[in-house]
Amino acid sequence: MTNPIPPSGAALRGAVDLSALVQRQAQGATGGQGAHAASGPSDQIVFETDDAAFGSTLELSRTVPVIVALWATWSEPSKALLATLERLVRARAGRLVLAAADADRSPQLVQAFQAQAIPTIVAVVAGQPVPLFAGEQPDEVIDQVFDQLLELAGQHGVTGSIEPGENGADTDGAPAEPVEEPLPPLHQEAYDAIERGDFAAASSAYRTAIAQDPRDALAVAGLAQANLLGRLHGKTLDAIRNAAAAAPQDLGAQLDVADLDLSGGHVEDAFDRLLTFFPSLDADGKKLVRERLVELFEVVGTDDPRVAVARRRLTTLLY
Repeated sequence: MTNPIPPSGAALRGAVDLSALVQRQAQGATGGQGAHAASGPSDQIVFETDDAAFGSTLELSRTVPVIVALWATWSEPSKALLATLERLVRARAGRLVLAAADADRSPQLVQAFQAQAIPTIVAVVAGQPVPLFAGEQPDEVIDQVFDQLLELAGQHGVTGSIEPGENGADTDGAPAEPVEEPLPPLHQEAYDAIERGDFAAASSAYRTAIAQDPRDALAVAGLAQANLLGRLHGKTLDAIRNAAAAAPQDLGAQLDVADLDLSGGHVEDAFDRLLTFFPSLDADGKKLVRERLVELFEVVGTDDPRVAVARRRLTTLLY
């Protein structure tokens, strides 16, 4: 059993840019097959989502926290957990909703949430990911995680509740298509590249946007996120942590673990790892760590108080 990760504010801005998953021509959520063969009929509290339908799910998370369950038909534990989650979510009287995503039909969601196991449970609050846990958990543990999630959501103004038919559904019961402002062309190019897993192309598009407008703060943050996703792409959690444990003085291995920590919402751990390592490095190593920290500051958000603390510590080490 994997221990649950308590929801934290760190996860509300991190390496995962879920808006990149929203497809302009997304259809409504798929229905009738898969998840609810195990968990009952789909409605507005418990429903299915996938790569194409995730735009509606993302929009709903601005009203009420969404529990996203990555499951699979071949995984008996994931079917059992899905039934448990449905029961516990319904007990919250619309303060939470459950979106079941079949991992085999949702490869982009699996990649975006960096799922290392099935089932994996995450939440989305105000459009931002919140890692929860992987594997089966006792009811009391899940209830505790849900309590913490609701507290976190309240801190970010997501305090709505949902009754059947109240999540923007149209008259036939399908979730309404979210209305979105068109993105600037280079931002759209970068988002499209992220959707297909081409993080180098995404970074290139963001760099071009910054060259055209150095004040484009969204492009600067997007570049940092795309670079981070690119560095983690194709690597596994175990491989990264094992490499760092085997070579504690290897700068590349420690940089990888910092990326992994930050992508999972462990912001302070990521910063502390690099800042603690910093004094032992030569000039080239210090330059690399300083540049990486500046990039990670953009991923987290430069107005985040944890960034301010880490920045002051870095300045002290530099001077």
